[in-house]
Amino acid sequence: METCVRKIVSIVLRPVKTTSIPISMKYQLLSLFAFIVFSGFAQDKPSKGTEKYTISGYVKDAKNGESLIGATVYKQGSNIGASANEYGFYALTLPKGEHIIAVGLIGYATFTFAIDLDKSVTKNFELKEEGKDLEEVEITSEAADKNVKSVEMSVAKLDIKQINKIPALLGEVDVIRAIQLLPGVTTVGEGASGFNVRGGNIDQNLILLDEAPVYNSSHLFGFFSVFNPDAVKDVKLIKGGIPSQYGGRVSSILDVRMKEGNSKKTTVSGGLGTIFSRISLEAPIIKDKASFIIAGRRSYIDALVKPFLKETNALKKADFYFYDLTAKFNWRINDKNTVFASGYLGRDVFGASVFSFNWGNTTTTARWNHIFNKKLFMNATAFYSNYDYALKFGTSSGQSFNWKSNIINYSLKNDFIYYLNSRNTLRFGAQALAYDFLPYNAVGNFENATVTFKSAKRYGVEYSTYIGNEQKITPKITAEYGVRFSMYTYVGKGKAYYFRDTVPNTARALDRSATYNAGQLIKAYINPEPRFSMNYSINKVSSLKFSYNRMAQYIQLISNTAASTPLDVYTIASNNLKPLLSDQGSVGYFRNFKDNMFETSVECYYKYLQNQLDYIDNADLFINPTVENQLLQGLGRAYGAEFYVKKNKGKLQGWISYTLSKTERLVRGISNGDWFKSRYDRTHSLNTSLNYDITKRWNISANFVLLSGVPATFPNAKVQVQGWSIPYNTDNVRNNFRITSYHRLDLGATYDINMEKVWARKKDRRVWYRKVLGLDTSNVMVPRKIFKNYKSSLVFSVYNAYNRRNAFSIYFRTKEGTTYQTEAVRFSIVGSVIPAVTYNFNF
Repeated sequence: METCVRKIVSIVLRPVKTTSIPISMKYQLLSLFAFIVFSGFAQDKPSKGTEKYTISGYVKDAKNGESLIGATVYKQGSNIGASANEYGFYALTLPKGEHIIAVGLIGYATFTFAIDLDKSVTKNFELKEEGKDLEEVEITSEAADKNVKSVEMSVAKLDIKQINKIPALLGEVDVIRAIQLLPGVTTVGEGASGFNVRGGNIDQNLILLDEAPVYNSSHLFGFFSVFNPDAVKDVKLIKGGIPSQYGGRVSSILDVRMKEGNSKKTTVSGGLGTIFSRISLEAPIIKDKASFIIAGRRSYIDALVKPFLKETNALKKADFYFYDLTAKFNWRINDKNTVFASGYLGRDVFGASVFSFNWGNTTTTARWNHIFNKKLFMNATAFYSNYDYALKFGTSSGQSFNWKSNIINYSLKNDFIYYLNSRNTLRFGAQALAYDFLPYNAVGNFENATVTFKSAKRYGVEYSTYIGNEQKITPKITAEYGVRFSMYTYVGKGKAYYFRDTVPNTARALDRSATYNAGQLIKAYINPEPRFSMNYSINKVSSLKFSYNRMAQYIQLISNTAASTPLDVYTIASNNLKPLLSDQGSVGYFRNFKDNMFETSVECYYKYLQNQLDYIDNADLFINPTVENQLLQGLGRAYGAEFYVKKNKGKLQGWISYTLSKTERLVRGISNGDWFKSRYDRTHSLNTSLNYDITKRWNISANFVLLSGVPATFPNAKVQVQGWSIPYNTDNVRNNFRITSYHRLDLGATYDINMEKVWARKKDRRVWYRKVLGLDTSNVMVPRKIFKNYKSSLVFSVYNAYNRRNAFSIYFRTKEGTTYQTEAVRFSIVGSVIPAVTYNFNF
């Protein structure tokens, strides 16, 4: 498999040095790109006497006014169409004359209308949801077969309705756990933060919440994500064929879009769960023009346990909780201008007795959408992101140790979409992103002294510009191509260290240091990042797709533990650390069956990485001002095949995915200088997620996960020293064994409660009025409209249904009662069945 895939992409996967690009090379790249673009534009040049006009506007949900991302607007009987962008805006160019236009999206009724086009016009649409029985839903072929027709590959989209049907831990819907069921996505295990895509580390995923980066996507050590499901509208994971508008990470993009808020009426939704509850409020400020949403969550397992503990119990004073608050505001000023403001604030707190630590994310985003004309759309964004974490030992009255760290991003970016004609959609833009990074600030209070360990802040600025075009070359061939140029500068104020070379896998000795003023350049890197994707339509139900992308990443996570934790430290590219580079090529076959009821796909990929971080043996990473001499940079590769089958219609829906893959690293001085298995390598990954509508009220669901064990370094021999057994590794091979396989079954059931029918019963009405209000109800009618819009459900779930104790790690120790016998010990995070009940409501 490796040989086959590597041949396909060998031409484009050639290493490029991370250095300054000659001016002549820049002009050649731009000239080539311009030639391809404008040759494509010429294909759509209208014949003499033929006039063309543009229909443009927004597509929204008729129920709440939310923009519908990906809605399709097309001319019936042709392959000419356009999709709504991230803000629901579309533009469709057609010849002058009469046309039948259809607007559709999966789960919504198709809207069709006739138009005599003799000028460019603005048309906004509001689509109505169809009923629950998907067998009766009319779905346009343009929307239902988008997986076949679109140029996108290695992309998974989940809306919150799909996520809500997946069984979840403790009954709580979770975005991150949902995407871990997709092909190519795994995790190290329960209790591990983040997720791994195609063998990449968690820091190689760019997680965006309304375009602001989120550095830690987990609550409670990875058991829950930071995304409140009541505030999420759309989730899109891009694993390959990444368009030129995205950059900064080498493995994937997780783009999470928040709801804008109901612009039609006030609604309240929430849930009461086993360990936390949530509530959200959305309402119009000016109907159909301005609205907001605010959503909050707070866990209370500590509050539930404390009343039952004795005063002498250390847990009586323990803190173990998380909270988050999400808010968004939007205002449609006029037909050409809309502004958005959104924010997120979340924190985890864990502490008992003399030990505690906490971590949290804060993001703020401001955006302005402007329509210059029928074809040119602009989005201007400014965002702020702050991830901070702290650790504390001791007491306020005695000896103590306090440590904290943070990383802050500031950014300005401008994105444009130019709907040039029916064959070409051009995207271009630029961004400036600043890194403000505090590695550590520690204070130790001892009996006779206070010692401070504070690192100087580190600063970097990433500039990028991009241009890309989606072009319908022929009726059967569609391509998306572009290039992104990124330039990173490592700047002062601060001290830079320079080290001498030494033998591999050994700490480098300090040669000298230099102090730089604020803004003074220390080191710069420039990287071209070409992108290309192509779709060849074999017939109406199948297609072949190809993609290639180069990505550059200027920040990496420093962690040599079995799994990443919230307290791991990030580092930015510097004079000693080069940026991480990735080249990835993919090829895939996509086919739908039975009128798009079934989606199937097979994708093969090969990913080659340069300058990937690793560590010398026994590296000292904590409170080390010269930590860069503990780090190594090497190569990485990941390749595999992903198989995916999804059922979209009927009472039974869901998907099955299987991934066969391999992930390796090559670092001088480690594992005898040979390729070795990455910590994130899982040879086999099988995920199944199914749900079934028994009746209109009852839905049952199940997940099954089967994964190969992750690699680990185990001793293969031992020596006896004074009667004690000391294990060691004779062949010096890293990750030479695997822990046991991981498998788990989750079950769920949802019961929708019809409150209007319940309260309309005469007996129930009289009892309630008499007992609660003390009224004679013989001639009183219930105000049924109170319950007409009240929707609620009970969610029952069982996590780890057959009580599997999956190993998170395995360690060795001397067997109790002996001095020479050793035993392997399995450490499990979840070792029992976890049932839960959650009550959800909306009105």
